[in-house]
Amino acid sequence: MLIWTSQVDIFCFLDNQGYPVSAGPSFECLLAAGAVESLEAPAGQAFSRLKAWANERREWLFGHFAYELVTETDAGDPNHVPKPDPIGFPDLAFFIPETLIELSAGTIRIGRFQDDQETIWRQIGSIPIGADPSAAGPATVPSFRPRFTPFEYRERVAELQQHILRGDCYEINFCQEFYAQPANLDPLAAWRSLSQASPNPFSCFYRLRDRYLLCASPERYLKKAGDRLSAQPIKGTTARFPDRPEADAASARELFYSHKDRSENVMVVDLVRNDLSRVCLPGTVRVEELYGIYPFPQVFQMISTISGTAVPDLPWIDAIRATFPMGSMTGAPKRRVVGLIDRYERSRRGIFSGAVGYVTPDGNFDFNVVIRGLMYNRSDRYLSYQVGSGITFYSNPAAEYEECLIKAQGILKALGAS
Repeated sequence: MLIWTSQVDIFCFLDNQGYPVSAGPSFECLLAAGAVESLEAPAGQAFSRLKAWANERREWLFGHFAYELVTETDAGDPNHVPKPDPIGFPDLAFFIPETLIELSAGTIRIGRFQDDQETIWRQIGSIPIGADPSAAGPATVPSFRPRFTPFEYRERVAELQQHILRGDCYEINFCQEFYAQPANLDPLAAWRSLSQASPNPFSCFYRLRDRYLLCASPERYLKKAGDRLSAQPIKGTTARFPDRPEADAASARELFYSHKDRSENVMVVDLVRNDLSRVCLPGTVRVEELYGIYPFPQVFQMISTISGTAVPDLPWIDAIRATFPMGSMTGAPKRRVVGLIDRYERSRRGIFSGAVGYVTPDGNFDFNVVIRGLMYNRSDRYLSYQVGSGITFYSNPAAEYEECLIKAQGILKALGAS
């Protein structure tokens, strides 16, 4: 099916990688390919343009929100001057798919505007197994360079801790970029390798012309099902030791009892509760789970779940705008830390720490948090990944740097890099 997508220049493949539907997206696997119509917009009036566009088209929508849309929210500075963007995804892009394919354990469903599902079925079925030239894996191993040296990174963390000490903020998500140029990447081969090395429930393989996102995200940003809104922020990470069961269990216990990670997690929970209260009925926002420890291939994550009942007739785009960007990728208080992120980070975030997902014709949606992903501009041969961690007063700068490296293990393993 993914080989078949090579004939279109826009597609979005969402895969829960075998995790239970109860723990992941509402669909096991969705592919949206080709565009009947699309909308792209820079930050400024992007949310309002999408709202007007979507209201006239009650169809399936797939696409993304980039971090720079923060300038359209209460947390951002509308006069912000963005950093250069070598990847080049639009700040906002959505499309109505020409073909929609849903895979589940026992069913394949194909939807088409042209009502020629049989043609698509035959085209995909005619591709012989083993025909994919990318099956052997990525052809070259990229050599990544950091935007910060380890020393510079630790210095920045120490400076951010001084802001915390002065009371400017409580916690801040600080990110750094690793990049390679020129880089020759076979996106499908890299995606296959990443899926094997780091299967995660909110994974996506997304193409917008010559821009690609290969994402192995474990985190949900926001979901709407009927009148229920739910968010599952992640704060707290520790390494896995799958070949050493005792060390693996000890690592999970250490994360659960970590004062630093608990304080970081509860801060973002409070922030998300506040965000949801803006679009939910009074008294309905509640914490369903606090400090949940979940195993993933390379790491344990501390995940909390917050939900609420949406106000009647809430437009879906208003729920996004009220809660964007997600608190796990900013910190608290949002407006202050967004300014510090702009001041101390060296790279434009773009689609990283934004969201990719879908909207159904009746206005339900599910969006991930774009982390643990590769961004690739094929025209400029620019390849990038970004990683970050939550900085608090209790953070150890060296440990925060190591946490960033741990989070990148799945990406580097997939590429055969180190």
